[in-house]
Amino acid sequence: MFAFKQITCIFLNSTRNHVELFDIYRKFSTKQFPIVANIKQYTKFVKPNITKPTAALRKLSTHDTISSIQIKKRPVRKKKTMEEEEERLPGIYNVVAYSTAEEYNLNSLIKGLNEQDLYEPKTIENNPEVVHAVAKYRVGKEPRDIFFFKEGSVVLWNITDLESSNILNFLRQYEEDSYSKRLVQNESEIMKYKYHTDETKNSHLDKDGNFVLAINKDLTLDKYTFSNAMMMSVKLGIWESSLEKYIDEIESVTDDLKRGNKIRMTRQEVLRKHGELFALRHYLNLSSDILDTPDFYWEKEELEVLYGQVCAYFCIGKRTKVMNEKINHCVALIELLSDHLSDKHHIRLEWMIIVLIMVEVFFELLHYIDKYASSDVLDDKHKLKQFS
Repeated sequence: MFAFKQITCIFLNSTRNHVELFDIYRKFSTKQFPIVANIKQYTKFVKPNITKPTAALRKLSTHDTISSIQIKKRPVRKKKTMEEEEERLPGIYNVVAYSTAEEYNLNSLIKGLNEQDLYEPKTIENNPEVVHAVAKYRVGKEPRDIFFFKEGSVVLWNITDLESSNILNFLRQYEEDSYSKRLVQNESEIMKYKYHTDETKNSHLDKDGNFVLAINKDLTLDKYTFSNAMMMSVKLGIWESSLEKYIDEIESVTDDLKRGNKIRMTRQEVLRKHGELFALRHYLNLSSDILDTPDFYWEKEELEVLYGQVCAYFCIGKRTKVMNEKINHCVALIELLSDHLSDKHHIRLEWMIIVLIMVEVFFELLHYIDKYASSDVLDDKHKLKQFS
């Protein structure tokens, strides 16, 4: 009986020590990897000011719940096609913008143009990130101009389809992180331009969406301004397409959350998705001039107005705002997934520690039982010898 009491005391002391060890581990683990207990701190819900419901709302059936809502795709913005632009009146010419890569190597591009000897490369005043190339050989009276932007975009003025294809193939060797040909064609922009009949008028964008250039003046900066805004539009279109592809990839995760199914993504995949979002946000808000007017136009008020007109025509401001809103929603979803998977990982670690502690306590019990049982047997043998 005395031996059993001793075993009980030793077991309680051992269990107390392991519980203290477990508490220390919990403090460490929750300090280093805090478990989000309340997800409300990451999202703020504004209670809508809803008055008495209308009759239409009261008649909703059970099929009109959130779980039955289908995710709608972004409607594709209608653009002018090359076939439509082919049917143009005399004196009206095409200007086409493409975004083919993340960036161009302009220094190598200038050397390539000089070696090709078809276009004369020039620079734009106070803007080393643009190359203006003028065709050395004319086809007709209208000159052919090309603007190469370091951001991986090119704008072609009065260039035929065949020549455009040759230029795009020529650019491939100077591209960094090239886009697919299908994406380049889908996100291109085609506009028309013509010349003003009044010599006193400046270049502008008319009500039909055509570029109207002034006459009897150097139009390099005017064409550059139009090209700059078109470049912003096609680049934004590339990023919009990338975001739509991203949303399609995580749509299944949204369905799993809605239905309460198991999340089919690992922590590494979630981290990679998080990185893709922040890279896209960086390109949109930090690496480009989409959110603000470029410094080039600060001292050129007339060109700044022209740039603003074209940006408004392409709805660049509104498209950027919508894209940032979509990115914010995607970030919230990815953070929710990250917190959920981190919680599962922490809980799994804690259960592993508990199991290890229980196994250790079990073996300690076996050790002490064996020890005191053998001592009792020895005492009994000693007593038997004394009686005998």
